[in-house]
Amino acid sequence: MTTDAETIAVYNARSEDYAETNSGEAKLPELLSFIGQLDPKAHVLDLGCGPGHMAKTMMDAGHIVDAVDASSEMVALAQKSGIPARVARFEDIDTHHEYDAIWASFSLLHAPRDLFPSLILRLVSALKPGGLFYIGMKLGTGEHRDKIGRLYSYFSEVELLAHLTDTGLIHPEVTRGTSNGLSGEEAQHITITLRKPANA
Repeated sequence: MTTDAETIAVYNARSEDYAETNSGEAKLPELLSFIGQLDPKAHVLDLGCGPGHMAKTMMDAGHIVDAVDASSEMVALAQKSGIPARVARFEDIDTHHEYDAIWASFSLLHAPRDLFPSLILRLVSALKPGGLFYIGMKLGTGEHRDKIGRLYSYFSEVELLAHLTDTGLIHPEVTRGTSNGLSGEEAQHITITLRKPANA
């Protein structure tokens, strides 16, 4: 298993709180920029879709979204919003050249550090040649649980970029910032958008 059971339990218990706290994510500049780089009717994997705010924005823009989350309560909220979401863990993504783009917004930070590189390789395999890859992570070191029990894996910017570009992804576009999540703890974060080479 690569998805932490205690973390899933927290999201199941706090799904409504999370949805309210993150209601503005549907209009994130990074999301709108991501959508602007997609071809019409792109097939997008929303990995860790939560309550579906961002999946809905992508669908409203005309894209076909495979919205998945390990939390059944998050999936239920997304489905109530008309998102055809399904329950799936990171390790359940096992396909080849299926998606035009992958949106992993602050989801893979819950994967164990030692399994992170292999998960990235699995996701890059699922991406079509020339596809777009987006990831949001918190910056830091080691593995820690936050004060509400969620497991986090932290990387420095250099480490994270190395893991991504080692898979062959190219042209990283980076944004940095600070945010307060569900636990209320402030953290430094980074988002990176990259491309899979067209000949990969």
